[in-house]
Amino acid sequence: MKKYILIIAMFFTIGISGCKKDFLSLEVNPNQPSVSPPQLTLSGALVVAAAIVNENYSEYGCWVGYWTPSGNYVPNGSLQQFQITNTAYTGVWTSLYQNLTNFNNLQKSSAATAGMGNFQAIAMIMKAFDFEQLVDQFGDVPYSQAFQPSSILFPAYDKQQAIYNDLVKQLDAAINLIKANPSATNPGASDVVFGGVMANWQRFANTLKLRIAIRQSTQVPGNTASTDLASTVGPGYPVPAYLDDTQDAEVNPGYSQSLSFGNSQESPFWAEYGYDTNGNPTFGNVYYRGNNFFINTLNNFNDPRINAIYTPTTGSNGTEILGNTFGDVITTQSNPNTSAPGPGLLQSVSQSAVLISSAEACFLLSEGVLDGYITSGTAKDYYQRGITASFVRLNTGATAAASAALAVTYYGQEIKNVGWASSSANYREAIIYQKWIALVGYSNLEAYLEFQRTGFPILPSPISIDPAAVSTFAPIRQYYPLSELTSNPNNVAKEGTINIFTTNIFWEPKK
Repeated sequence: MKKYILIIAMFFTIGISGCKKDFLSLEVNPNQPSVSPPQLTLSGALVVAAAIVNENYSEYGCWVGYWTPSGNYVPNGSLQQFQITNTAYTGVWTSLYQNLTNFNNLQKSSAATAGMGNFQAIAMIMKAFDFEQLVDQFGDVPYSQAFQPSSILFPAYDKQQAIYNDLVKQLDAAINLIKANPSATNPGASDVVFGGVMANWQRFANTLKLRIAIRQSTQVPGNTASTDLASTVGPGYPVPAYLDDTQDAEVNPGYSQSLSFGNSQESPFWAEYGYDTNGNPTFGNVYYRGNNFFINTLNNFNDPRINAIYTPTTGSNGTEILGNTFGDVITTQSNPNTSAPGPGLLQSVSQSAVLISSAEACFLLSEGVLDGYITSGTAKDYYQRGITASFVRLNTGATAAASAALAVTYYGQEIKNVGWASSSANYREAIIYQKWIALVGYSNLEAYLEFQRTGFPILPSPISIDPAAVSTFAPIRQYYPLSELTSNPNNVAKEGTINIFTTNIFWEPKK
């Protein structure tokens, strides 16, 4: 994660302050009540939550077929050979727990202050959002004994399904808290996701519940996370009860090309995969190139989004969308002959940071109808609305209306996993294929998790053609980080021997 995120997360705090609505300034610590009100604590924690999702997880983007390393660089053993240790890809553990500490502190302080129920509820919802990421990558993690350093120095690990079940209870409690306190202090502009529209926080919570239910639906039939999914927003609020193509969940505190105390205020996705404050390409922009598998899929689907997702080449091969094959160490192409992230992904330095896109929400609703979790609407309608939302987000056409029209033409094709009627043999496969395309760029982790859950898309086997690869498929989970092995060894030891290729997360099908 970028330096400015690490700075504001030090010692389980976020150093965010400023005047008026400058939620990207990094001067003071919001966990000190005397200098920082809950408004700044909230905005700071939301900014970091979005940065975690938008700046991390590039390895999953490669493992799920979006990207390959540039031929300008030597092969990365962890990335394409899967020779992974407990120091690789584990930094997100620290980042998530640091930010969870901030949300936990906000929840506790708000609960102890009259009229702050909305702040408390948002903190509870975002704790569920962050803890789901931890469970989905690491399995059992500290949960019930977390955030108690004065009394519990070595927190025990909770069982992963038990955490999932409790996350749903916490989301229900947050929804009920919002409903029960209509006159509570509104977070207003400090809510850099929904601007204080608490109905949208209820919709976000319900969408998280739906995602949790669907995630474990195959391996854990009848799971408690599937109960009460029809809960609705409070009286007088708009419907529907879930995020859909009318509402994204995204963060924007006022991203810009400015520096604050030497730290970037750029949108996190732009800062990671675009250009720095001086206009120079970042490492992510020059290192990650198009993956032939994804490019070929888009071409086979006659998908115009390809020109939004990738940039044309500029080298001797001409002006085309070209990529490398993941793991190729012999014929891999250099940057001029491969495609970088395109204009639909890199829109501006001030672009919003995605938590859950409207496209993802629609595909969740479509699958929810198939599974009986959602009783209103049709799977086909949500599927097509999800595709349209993706076209619009990527600016596939010159205008939003033109993008929507292109989407209608696209899903009207009689191609399996594109047209609904042509996908009748397996609607779920079509939903996940289109969800996979829609998640490119902003949601690498979610795309990887959905592949692990469903087996779609059907990736090449072996996934990496690097002759030194130690597995024909990518890891299905991560190791516990070295920091845990050194600071909490007894509880880590109770988890037994972890094999990142065979030790399943509880909702994953057995390899």
